[in-house]
Amino acid sequence: TSISTGHKTYSGVINMDTTKTIKYTTISEQLKAQLGYKIGVLTTVNLNHATPAAFYAHQSSRKNYYEIGQEMIASNFDYFAGGGLLSPTGKNKDLTCLYDVAKENGYTMTTTQSEIEAVNKNTGKVIAIDENLADGDAMNYDMDLADGKWNLADYVEKGIEVLNNDKGFFMMVEGGKIDWACHANDAAASINDTLALDKAVQAAYKFYEQHPADTLILVTGDHETGGLTIGYAGTNYDTYLKNLENQTLSYAKFDSEYVASYKENNTPFSQVLVDIKNNFGLVTADDAAAAADPTLVLTDYEVQKLKRIRIMNLTLDGIKEGEYREITAQEWEELNHLLESSTSETVIRTGEQNGNSSDHANERAGAKAGQGSKGVLPAGYRDHKQQRVRSDVRRASGSGERDRHCSGKQPNHKRRVRGS
Repeated sequence: TSISTGHKTYSGVINMDTTKTIKYTTISEQLKAQLGYKIGVLTTVNLNHATPAAFYAHQSSRKNYYEIGQEMIASNFDYFAGGGLLSPTGKNKDLTCLYDVAKENGYTMTTTQSEIEAVNKNTGKVIAIDENLADGDAMNYDMDLADGKWNLADYVEKGIEVLNNDKGFFMMVEGGKIDWACHANDAAASINDTLALDKAVQAAYKFYEQHPADTLILVTGDHETGGLTIGYAGTNYDTYLKNLENQTLSYAKFDSEYVASYKENNTPFSQVLVDIKNNFGLVTADDAAAAADPTLVLTDYEVQKLKRIRIMNLTLDGIKEGEYREITAQEWEELNHLLESSTSETVIRTGEQNGNSSDHANERAGAKAGQGSKGVLPAGYRDHKQQRVRSDVRRASGSGERDRHCSGKQPNHKRRVRGS
């Protein structure tokens, strides 16, 4: 709101004052109404997420996704591109699908790369949903993109092609998943998406070089997330950035492509360690590669934490609140090993994430055994046949605000499962 209108307000409020009664006019609205500019809004996250919404919507809460989507369509802006819409049929899933509303209001909807490639300045108003959506129905992290798939810079180039005209144009471009990566402490994904934003700026700069007298490019950050620093005393101010070169995919893709299958297939922990080594370069102390680089060796604490998370994910997955099942001999053997090496409570957090980790900070899963307190497996309890595990999970809604049953052609969703 501060950037788009020049007014400050409460966090989570979109272009309204602190009484939530007065609406502020955005710079993009003024440029279209007063000067006839064409307007574009681009983001790697959802098109009705907070930052893109700040350039066309006026809502008391950033979570009013359906209402924000309605305002997006009513704005009559010329070019929207990025992730899919959250809650396209409303909170109760009983309203007209926003994608259908957009078509009824003259928008061309594209959901494949070939369709957006065919768009030009004569197409008219466009809403382009990326073809290969990932976690939270946002675009993929740049490091997860397959060869030939569009990134933010490609959408900027298309935006310039669509919007450029004699009167002028305004385009807001957000590298929104930089924030999501920082929420997850995924340094590699954050850095790669920052570099992707830099490429998008370069695409805009090429246009500037052709029109230097009447082109202005502003690059800024609207907030920081995750406490990203350049080293600290505990690492002797060494960042170990070179170690990130070993990471082949984002945490989100690792969850969707690996962690989900662990639950389904009861994958042995030894295979989990192989996957971690192959995708992150991290190894255990007894691995042959450990001597080559001690900074890539997992500590005993980290190994035990990985085991605990895996076991609890396997044990709790698919159990509804109030239901019980016997844990397997293998699970009990691994739990015993953990209990012998640690007296800490076996409590983890579960749920999906849509970019705001605070939404899910209190989503917890606990194991209940005998008369032990919630989340604690008492040491010395050995009879796995008598052991029953209860799930007290209140599943986080995560990106569940979206409705996969909208009529008409829908984006190709990939659901992300997270256990952390």
